[in-house]
Amino acid sequence: MLGWAIVFLVIALIAGIMGFGGIASATAGVAQILFVVFVVLFLVAVLARVLKGRPRA
Repeated sequence: MLGWAIVFLVIALIAGIMGFGGIASATAGVAQILFVVFVVLFLVAVLARVLKGRPRA
């Protein structure tokens, strides 16, 4: 998922450099949404790991 956010960010940067304002803002918005979703899923995974604890040997 983070890979998709990076791809959309790169597309937004290229479109911004070339002067396509609408495409740049749309892809930047998608990249921001995907990044936030990635961070939330990461935090949920970390929290689940902390609450579950270490498995007993």
